[in-house]
Amino acid sequence: MSAPATILVVDDDAGIRTVVRQALQRAGHLVRTTDSAAGLWKLIEEGVGDVLVTDVLLPDANGLDMIPLVTARRPDLPVVVMSAQNTLSTAVRATEQGAFDYLPKPFDLNELTRTVQSAFESKGAQNRSQSKAEEGEQLPMIGRSAAMQEVYRTLARVIPTDLTVMVLGESGTGKELVARALHDLGPRRTGPFVAINMAAIPRELIETELFGHERGAFTGAAARSTGRFEQAQGGTLFLDEIGDMPMDAQTRLLRVLQSGEFMTVGGARALKADVRIVAATHKDLRRLIDAGMFREDLYYRLNVVPIRLPPLRGRREDIPELARHFLDRAASEGLPRKTLDASAVAWLMEQSWPGNVRELENAMRRLAALARDEQVTAAIAELWIARADLPAERVFVPDQSATVGGSLEALVGQWLQRHVAQSARPPEDGLYDRLLAEFERPLLETALLLTRGNQLKAAKLLGVNRNTLRKMLTDRGVEPQAVRRNG
Repeated sequence: MSAPATILVVDDDAGIRTVVRQALQRAGHLVRTTDSAAGLWKLIEEGVGDVLVTDVLLPDANGLDMIPLVTARRPDLPVVVMSAQNTLSTAVRATEQGAFDYLPKPFDLNELTRTVQSAFESKGAQNRSQSKAEEGEQLPMIGRSAAMQEVYRTLARVIPTDLTVMVLGESGTGKELVARALHDLGPRRTGPFVAINMAAIPRELIETELFGHERGAFTGAAARSTGRFEQAQGGTLFLDEIGDMPMDAQTRLLRVLQSGEFMTVGGARALKADVRIVAATHKDLRRLIDAGMFREDLYYRLNVVPIRLPPLRGRREDIPELARHFLDRAASEGLPRKTLDASAVAWLMEQSWPGNVRELENAMRRLAALARDEQVTAAIAELWIARADLPAERVFVPDQSATVGGSLEALVGQWLQRHVAQSARPPEDGLYDRLLAEFERPLLETALLLTRGNQLKAAKLLGVNRNTLRKMLTDRGVEPQAVRRNG
């Protein structure tokens, strides 16, 4: 750095201003700080500053709204945004408003100094988009973990472009959500979004699906059919599970990417391929290349900007927010509303989730549909999730001595021991009455099932009179006809 840069720092938190100022001064910069937008405008009027570092939430303004005003007055002043609002929406809006970069709080001070230095060195050279994001825009990607922040930052940079993107990640991590964000927030948002899953189409039909065919191109082709490239004209084509594409189709796709044109099967006229390509896979394409199953030249054509999505186990801190989001969505779709207590959240965060976000969403929908209580505890979550989703060794299976033909007392004892051991805190007072109440409903339902809904026989089976049974059914909300139908 030939001469020290003057950095303007705007944040209403005195502690953050001090830490940022000291870090930038150690890097050799001069620093001017202020706690408000009003203070910033005074500095702007003075004509000082080589780089602006600003928070989003200021006492007298929104930092994102200020960016176009600042750049209109000082087009030579790059803006770096820092924010505790660690969402994709914030990152994208910062970029669309013209920010040089976006740093989610808390950030590494070394990263801050590197970013500021890059902004200083590229003064006046960066392209700034002046388009403003829609207010309150709701984006489908959720997560405030460090791993997701890196995804958001990459997305924010590549969304305004037309570059080809390769989305990498395990099944269920949200690869199509990334593709949709690239489309819905990008310059092709008014065009169609067309997706094709290579793994779901017979190999012999992939070329026809991609490029379409002319009438008479093959036996059974009674009419012309448009392919996905033609359907996606002016928009985005999402090639999901690209690792499953057969070699001959790979060759044709490569030609399209090289020439920007394609031909239908049986066609003689080249058509322009006016699409943005987003590809995705859960496979290791490098291994496929080594095995001769994927073209290396196609890989480089598709892998212009790679975005790697972390598995859910790699961002466990996002699980509570995701789980609550999925429960809210289920409630909005008409399923019973459910909430998670602290023990349920802790249990969810302990699981491995091999199916990633998709598995978590399905689990929350199952809880919404099947769990009786509005508040879900760890025991309830395990009951409806673990038995279906976890490996056999994680599922509670009572000892044979406690099963049918054995001791019911032993079975209940095992369940109680397990329930108490898994509770995050000691049971609340009134355990006796609470357990009896919880045991009574399934007992009543079982009696009705065994007697095909005959209340007189059910009362005799339980050893109570019919009036007592009716009161018990009413108190526990059990409908004999519903039990009979479900049975």
